Amino acid sequence: MRTGVRRAKTAAVSLRAQLLSWYDAHARELAWRIGPGARATGVRADPYRVWLSEVMLQQTTVPHATPYFLKFTQRWPTVNDLAAAADEDVMAAWAGLGYYARARNLLACARAVAGEHGGVFPDSEEGLRKLPGLGAYTAAAVAAIAFDRPSNVVDGNVERVMARLFAVEPPLPDAKAELKRLAGALVTDDRPGDWAQALMDLGATICRPKSPLCDRCPVLDHCAGFATGAPEAYPRKTAKAERPHRHGVAYVLTRGDEVALVRRPPKGLLGGMLALPTSDWRAERWSDAEALRAAPAEAAWRGVGEIEHGFTHFILTLRLLRAEGDAVGVIWSPRRDLDALPSVFLKAARAGLTNLL
Repeated sequence: MRTGVRRAKTAAVSLRAQLLSWYDAHARELAWRIGPGARATGVRADPYRVWLSEVMLQQTTVPHATPYFLKFTQRWPTVNDLAAAADEDVMAAWAGLGYYARARNLLACARAVAGEHGGVFPDSEEGLRKLPGLGAYTAAAVAAIAFDRPSNVVDGNVERVMARLFAVEPPLPDAKAELKRLAGALVTDDRPGDWAQALMDLGATICRPKSPLCDRCPVLDHCAGFATGAPEAYPRKTAKAERPHRHGVAYVLTRGDEVALVRRPPKGLLGGMLALPTSDWRAERWSDAEALRAAPAEAAWRGVGEIEHGFTHFILTLRLLRAEGDAVGVIWSPRRDLDALPSVFLKAARAGLTNLL
């Protein structure tokens, strides 16, 4: 038993050394990252930038998030600047980054740091968890990357790496606790920030979901998944339930070069955001008569096609009706400003305006 424990510890030490050596040579250059060379000289990442990047990356990729991150940090370079921003400005800047609840949580957290902590982020995982809207993963990531705390940072990339390294047979999501335990056993006080980012980079660039580049893997000799001959089969996954389908009608009402918009209720999906007027979203398609009754104004409405948009928990088909006219209780926006709309409504506006031309 003791021999087995010693072997496991020796293997963990070897794995860590190999991965950190690879990271030192191949770390990705990211807008929010302090690379391993600079970190070795004592330079540390700005917690604000680390936190902001992690929130942005929760629903999107590095290439997609990077321009948003650069615009945010140029416009609001500190957490105090973000805390002082108007809600509608932050929501508009967030358009295209996923659920707007994250943007609302972003503001709540920034305002808590500015108002209750003097603009300084807590430097421990426990302290970070007490901030509004900051969950277990983000707290661990900020603690490790910004403050070099030995936190267990487990995202989708790290889960995949662990599942393959140890050939974990139970499927996701049931295996999450085991994958987190395996990852935690590799965390030490030695370079915890670099270790967290090394695992992320390994998963993002080498141990990819499909077609992993095993011939380039720095820890291949430790990988039980590779030894099976089918590393891409890990992590095992249960079949996903089919997402329900909902239907609605979106109304593209124009007045010359302006388009009628409404502000959605503060609670719920896309809460507080500018949007095209729409009917309710339901399981059944809307008839012509129902669609006209739900329109924001009496006008010569005509059909201009439909768009489909996938949300995390359902798929939405919006039938598009277009008319020229006037209405009360709407917000008139120049066409050139529609890019700030949430992606589903931007897609609908573009289709509705183009299909009639």
